[in-house]
Amino acid sequence: MMRRGKSGGSTQVMLRQMVVAVVMAGGAASAGADEALQDAWWTGPMLAPNAATLPQGHALIEPYLFDVMTASHFDTDGLRHAGPYDHELGSLTYMLYGVTDQVTVGLIPRFFYDEPAGAPNSSVAVGDLTLQAAYGLTQFQEGRQVPAIALVLDETVPSGRYDNLARASDGFGAGAYTSGFSVYSQDYFWMPSGRILRVRLDLTYAISSSVSVRNLSVYGTANGFSGRASPGDSFTGDASAEYSLTRNWVLALDVVYQHNGNTQVSGSLFGQPADGAFQSASGSSYSIGFAPAIEYNFSSRVGVLVGVRIIQIGRNTEASVTPAIALNMVF
Repeated sequence: MMRRGKSGGSTQVMLRQMVVAVVMAGGAASAGADEALQDAWWTGPMLAPNAATLPQGHALIEPYLFDVMTASHFDTDGLRHAGPYDHELGSLTYMLYGVTDQVTVGLIPRFFYDEPAGAPNSSVAVGDLTLQAAYGLTQFQEGRQVPAIALVLDETVPSGRYDNLARASDGFGAGAYTSGFSVYSQDYFWMPSGRILRVRLDLTYAISSSVSVRNLSVYGTANGFSGRASPGDSFTGDASAEYSLTRNWVLALDVVYQHNGNTQVSGSLFGQPADGAFQSASGSSYSIGFAPAIEYNFSSRVGVLVGVRIIQIGRNTEASVTPAIALNMVF
């Protein structure tokens, strides 16, 4: 039904192959007339945000609750090593508003609670806050060959604690201002079963400022340290698909790749056995994650999602399993 040029066709093939298992699972659905677009209800996948901007005067609120569970990590050669079990509860909430049909603005507050192995638990704390603005370049219209595409700018401001910590588990911020530049896209395909497959491809590049660091911090410094940290740039690519199994039930899958550049820390350390100049470098890292999820939509405006993000491939990063639940509400 949808035709593309060479570049768009390659993306379509890639996304269809990525979710072939999901499509097969929905093959038992009745193969009558094609599902009408207005009859398909969506909550959204676990990770990839929507490329379609909100209509003017409408708002979206989507709170997430999640539990990041880690018990191993990947070294700089990509080899996996077992480690202590760490347990971090968190929440984030998308709060977006349609200023015009093409412009959506909003914010994403975060809260955390950490239960590290062999160390004191944290208190409930505020994480860094993200401010966001999206401009819709195109909107999907049935019968046209153009997906929804949006340019998104976000600024994460350092509202979470990151240094001068009483305990390491209380660090939930980066201390840096981080600017993200994204291109979001979204399209629809009618499958042989007659049901709809909604796909997204989101690409983000983020740049962080350097930050002053004192004493115990999230950058691995100890009490007595004084200096600066320079977080590396990051790139994230997220391809997702949602299969409309029925009007209410949707199967979803994200495949996400993230690369983080080298973070450098330099300064001086006093009051410790190794007084004097201090320097460290984290090295670059990457991870590949998968996030299957199930959506149940009560209506076209309210739905719930239950899913899990699984990171078991990477280098110089942690392996983790993160179950999550979200409630999507459009007003």
